[in-house]
Amino acid sequence: MPEYLYLLHPYRHGFFERPTPEESAIMEEHFAYLQQAAAQGRVLLAGPCLDDTFGLVIFRAENDQAAQDFMFGDPSVEKNVMAAELHPLSISLWLQNDE
Repeated sequence: MPEYLYLLHPYRHGFFERPTPEESAIMEEHFAYLQQAAAQGRVLLAGPCLDDTFGLVIFRAENDQAAQDFMFGDPSVEKNVMAAELHPLSISLWLQNDE
């Protein structure tokens, strides 16, 4: 299954420093959405940059349309808290844990 990456940028300046109660609630939905997809083996990696500039999600999807549907189904995107930018991705190196 192909891999994809989407970047998330907040629409509102100051979002990371001072989220509104509504934004916080939506971001909890966003986290639950990604947690569920990770449990299903769909999301490989997700998280925010520590410099408060953007977040990213690396995931698997059947095709480009399924990747768009997954990204636009993310509550942070669907509810207009974050702008999203989708890119197909080829993972060339992956650290394998031999334990």
